[in-house]
Amino acid sequence: MGAIQFHNKQNENANRCLLIDLKKTNYTQMKKFIYYFALVAISVSCSQPIDKKAQLERLQAEREQLNGKIQNLESELNVKSENIEIKSTPVSIVDANECVFDHYIQVQGTVDGEQNIAVSPQMPGVVTAVYVKEGSAVKKGQLLAELDAQVMKETIEEVKTQRELANNIFLKQSALWEKNIGSEIQYLQAKTNKESLERRLNTLNEQLKMAQIISPINGMVESVPLRVGQMASPGLPTSTIRVINMSIAKISADVSEVYANRIKNGNPAVVSFPDIGKEIESKLSFTSRYIDPTNRTFKVECKISTNELELRANMIAYLKIKDYSNPKTFCVPVNYIQTNQDGKFIYLAIQKGNSWIAEKRTIKIGMDYNGTAEILEGINSGEKIITSGFQNLLPGVIVVF
Repeated sequence: MGAIQFHNKQNENANRCLLIDLKKTNYTQMKKFIYYFALVAISVSCSQPIDKKAQLERLQAEREQLNGKIQNLESELNVKSENIEIKSTPVSIVDANECVFDHYIQVQGTVDGEQNIAVSPQMPGVVTAVYVKEGSAVKKGQLLAELDAQVMKETIEEVKTQRELANNIFLKQSALWEKNIGSEIQYLQAKTNKESLERRLNTLNEQLKMAQIISPINGMVESVPLRVGQMASPGLPTSTIRVINMSIAKISADVSEVYANRIKNGNPAVVSFPDIGKEIESKLSFTSRYIDPTNRTFKVECKISTNELELRANMIAYLKIKDYSNPKTFCVPVNYIQTNQDGKFIYLAIQKGNSWIAEKRTIKIGMDYNGTAEILEGINSGEKIITSGFQNLLPGVIVVF
């Protein structure tokens, strides 16, 4: 009996040892398998480059889906049990309302009088008289200065005497010709001599005007460089008198050719004068058809009345030219708009049940000006745009305002 028990005990010990050996063998095989699988995974990962951007986009999409599911479950649980507290994000909102969007181009220009003329003599000569000074108001046709033309004046007087004699001879010869006395040749010679002297007198009078400086406009004398005894010649800066009419001011500016197809005569414009702190509305009265090849710009002008403004020539002015207007759109500050790989988007507060949740809405924007963007697509009237607190907001998150 004892021998049998001893034999059974030996068998039991042998089975136990065999089981331990099997476990060790399985553990070793499993360990080898894990090492082999890890090596395969490492080799595959090393052989294929990791697209971190694609991974980030996939994880972000998964996070948004999970957040949405979490919010939905929290909303359902809140309906069933008011004791469950739901986290919410405080935000500020504004209603989306239609507006008028205007876009302007701002350029710097200069002020000038509508009529700004430098008048000089039409012939050389010595200045004998100057009849005006700076600041004098003058009328159109008024004599401003005069050159020495004494010889021409004496010639005019001589021709006048000859014309009077020729006119008397013509009258007498004409009377005789009407009575058929004398020859036709005598009559024609008298007529021709009279008309010739009249034309010569007119020519001399025109030449005399060339020695006079006459104002061609109504205005104010701006500068008088001429002095008595000075030699004056046509076109020289020292021989000119400048007359300006500032009752109508002209604002001129150069605009880049990029805007050539959007700038036309009649475009509304706002003219501001920083030196006097004034601003006035106007319209473009002139747009040049010529592009300056040196700076690729074209000239624009607008005219304004100066009845209530004290403007001076060459004063700086700024032109805000309206080149685009949309009378029915949505206007949103550009800092409300965010950008991702899909384009532009904003966050809206959408009501679901008793809660408001954040919704990411892709939008299409048009032009922007002065910090405001024109929204062409993606927003409906009356929707609530989230204006603050959206920086770290995610779609589906409950918001309060």
